[in-house]
Amino acid sequence: MSASQDLQQLHIHDVPQAAHRELEAFFQQRTDAITAIGQPVTDAVQYLHDFVLGGGKRVRPLYGWAGFVGGGGLENSVEDPAAVLRAVSSLEFIQACALIHDDIIDSSDTRRGNPTVHRAVEATHKEAKWSGDPFHYGVSTAILVGDLALIWAEDMWRYSGLSPEALERAAEPWRGMRTEVIGGQLLDISLEATGDEDPAMANAVNRFKTAAYTIERPLHLGAAIAGAPAATIAAFRGYGHDIGIAYQLRDDLLGVFGDPKVTGKPAGDDLREGKRTVLLALALQHADAHDPQAAAELRAGVGQTSDPATLSRLATIIAETGAVDQVEKHISTLTSSGLKYLTEAGVDAEVSEALRDLAIRSTERHK
Repeated sequence: MSASQDLQQLHIHDVPQAAHRELEAFFQQRTDAITAIGQPVTDAVQYLHDFVLGGGKRVRPLYGWAGFVGGGGLENSVEDPAAVLRAVSSLEFIQACALIHDDIIDSSDTRRGNPTVHRAVEATHKEAKWSGDPFHYGVSTAILVGDLALIWAEDMWRYSGLSPEALERAAEPWRGMRTEVIGGQLLDISLEATGDEDPAMANAVNRFKTAAYTIERPLHLGAAIAGAPAATIAAFRGYGHDIGIAYQLRDDLLGVFGDPKVTGKPAGDDLREGKRTVLLALALQHADAHDPQAAAELRAGVGQTSDPATLSRLATIIAETGAVDQVEKHISTLTSSGLKYLTEAGVDAEVSEALRDLAIRSTERHK
């Protein structure tokens, strides 16, 4: 039985493992070309290798495959399922680029419980006693490693084996997704710099920095590859928009109240970084109206301290405003509205059930 025939029977929950194998194969295929450039490049690429293959839930390839199957790709499309799997697996390189660069922007020390790429490179520089500033070298290397990830995303996508017609159908969401994730990051750092407290702007960050390229666009890409009808694509995008934002709102709560063992980051990391989230905006609105002193303390502390006790105090202020309950209600509303798109569009039962399960798992409260 061929690989393509095997993939006809691929269960959606087995996609992450299958995508992981595709990524392993891609790195292996690049070995000779990287080796020919020189050992320092080989060493740098090892950081990308370890980052991509050492963690991650492969959420984006999963949603890309779901869009293809739910769009009738296995029944109605001439596309090779193996090529589709390679194409959607390329999204992990965009994720790697975004996270590696995001960790530099946020001055983060850890990611998934391990040192961030720039910190790991910095440590290597120090241990080897090389000349120059270890921190600058770590940041410089990590920027270039992230750039390479973005380039390899394009390579893996374009040379996946998809037909020219499928690549053309998916060109608009592919272009849009990459612009949106960078645009969302630019919004994010702007809000932090200006101290913007508008919940609508925080929601825009949630959509473009995370929701669009995590769920909405992968579904759109898969459905476009399949040649799905416009109504199906619209349903997937509606689901992706709502569930994606709900997913980020959950992440915002974890960024303040999450267990470091679960998040892989220090407690209160979003408060330390000064993230302008919907949670923070709602807390400030309530505190301004009911406890101006608490509002002033919150504004003075966010993004200005790394002291655990102070961060804990800021988290307490946020909890006392009732903003957490507001965000929880928003998550619940978005989850319900997102799932409704699937029901109304009559999406394939197996795909619909899988997407429902994913939505619940990615937005539920963490005990």
